[in-house]
Amino acid sequence: MTQDDKTRETVEIYNRYYTVVGKESPSHVRLVASQVDQKMREIHDANQHLTSTELAVLTAVNTMSDYMKLKEEYAALLGSLNKKEDK
Repeated sequence: MTQDDKTRETVEIYNRYYTVVGKESPSHVRLVASQVDQKMREIHDANQHLTSTELAVLTAVNTMSDYMKLKEEYAALLGSLNKKEDK
């Protein structure tokens, strides 16, 4: 992938601006940033004593946990579909 294939999008997450460079569309980057911002604010509302670093790590841990659960559910669904197709 060349530099020309990449997009740059500046987003705001938890009152800080970040420039994201990658192959995803600007709308996708904004959506992801919005979800990260929302999750950080939810966690902050429940744990107002956290530093920004602690908040970011907890957000990453929560997000990865959600991702792994979805991945497991997806694998289980594929397994169910494959079993039905084999019958």
